[in-house]
Amino acid sequence: MPKVPSPCIDVCKFKRNGHCIGCSMTKAQKSAFKALDKNKHRAAFVELVMAQQSAMGRYAHWPGAYAKKCRKKGAALPGAMKDEAA
Repeated sequence: MPKVPSPCIDVCKFKRNGHCIGCSMTKAQKSAFKALDKNKHRAAFVELVMAQQSAMGRYAHWPGAYAKKCRKKGAALPGAMKDEAA
């Protein structure tokens, strides 16, 4: 099974109080994700980022971009995204 991809969608502009305008992660969160090796931890991290995006607002573009990234890498969508797609 392919690894759950990073929530990063390759925008990497930290203009929202240290949060990326593309994915909402901070530089520290990006580093932390890279250290995760188990898919269950990676999927949980993606769900945490999704909750963060919801709280911060202005990330409506992210789900589509991340779903495309998952398809390209042959990875399943995290649980919360599957629920939204249904």
